[in-house]
Amino acid sequence: MSRPFLLGLTGSVGMGKSTTATMFSEEGVPVWDADRTVHEIYEKGGAAVAPIAAVFPSAIIDGAVDRGALKKILSADKQALSRLESIVHPLTTASREAFIADHPKADLILLDIPLLFETGADKSCDATLVVSAPLEVQRARVLARPGMTADQLDFILSRQMPDAEKRARATYVIETVNLEDTRRDVRNLISKIREDRHA
Repeated sequence: MSRPFLLGLTGSVGMGKSTTATMFSEEGVPVWDADRTVHEIYEKGGAAVAPIAAVFPSAIIDGAVDRGALKKILSADKQALSRLESIVHPLTTASREAFIADHPKADLILLDIPLLFETGADKSCDATLVVSAPLEVQRARVLARPGMTADQLDFILSRQMPDAEKRARATYVIETVNLEDTRRDVRNLISKIREDRHA
């Protein structure tokens, strides 16, 4: 039995990444979610709590990593992010590898990783998929979120690789302007990957 084909999914904020990942899941494709994994390792008893407590004790509240407190530390100290990443990235990598090992019969696994290219995780994928939408659609989606401001959106975008660069680096690009087209494109891509593997 050949190992599963690993498809890395990414896309800038508001590009429809979570919706697209859900569509893969609905088609029976196992989906590993980097964001969900980070939430789990930040929770009480999670694998990241003790190592983060050792470096940033004020980020721990009630035995869990508090994202608000962590955000304050990161904005006050330019070096803090790389220290945090050196703790979190190995833990998420271990979770991802365990997930793949837990699905030996899957022919395709989707790895939903927001910073796929930024963290170099694309190198461990067989192919990459970027979801994209026009800038005005992206801004409208994100600014519709509760509490989101234009300044916050600009800050988030400044930390992410530009959409055009992601598209240029991707094996596949899916436009997420309307749900029916996106779902059709997801199904077509799954079929294409399966056909190519069995060719």
